[in-house]
Amino acid sequence: MEEVLLSSSVTIAKYRQLEAEKSRVAIADFIMERFTERYISPLRGDPTMKHGFCTMASSCLMIEALESFWQGWPETRGRSRQAFHSFFQRCSDQGLELGNFSEDELADDFYQGVRCGILHQAETTSGWRIRTEGPLYNSDTKTINATKFHDELEKALKLYCDTLKQSGWDSVVWQHLRKKMEAVIENCKSEAA
Repeated sequence: MEEVLLSSSVTIAKYRQLEAEKSRVAIADFIMERFTERYISPLRGDPTMKHGFCTMASSCLMIEALESFWQGWPETRGRSRQAFHSFFQRCSDQGLELGNFSEDELADDFYQGVRCGILHQAETTSGWRIRTEGPLYNSDTKTINATKFHDELEKALKLYCDTLKQSGWDSVVWQHLRKKMEAVIENCKSEAA
């Protein structure tokens, strides 16, 4: 199991070594690599093949995953709504444009109509629209520019990794990361192990 890849360059064994060495920068770089490989780079290919719906589906997955690292949650079951609210509030607190979704009613409507709509109905609901042009969000038409949303999400990831690099090993953000990574590694075990 130690050779299981957590990203293209970090195995479980390598992560454990970095953790034992308290290599904050190397672990933050690994987190950036893991999220970039899974949620950012796949959507940076041929723009003629890009679709806003796929971009928003991946973005919703990334929000939940990233927030579980911030919070130190082993999983988001029963916390998905909270994950979106706290993610958007953090973006607001840190001056990121995704903070425009932090108002409780809007965050909840986004969660229901975009995240849950895509996950459970394979479409947005409650009048939400996804496009790849225009402003980040048009409140009159409930339209999201998926490309801009995804770009802003990458800024939130960078801010998280920068926070890791600048914070002490025993800080809350690092305690939460280590707790989440314990769950990630545990999830790598097979049922027979």
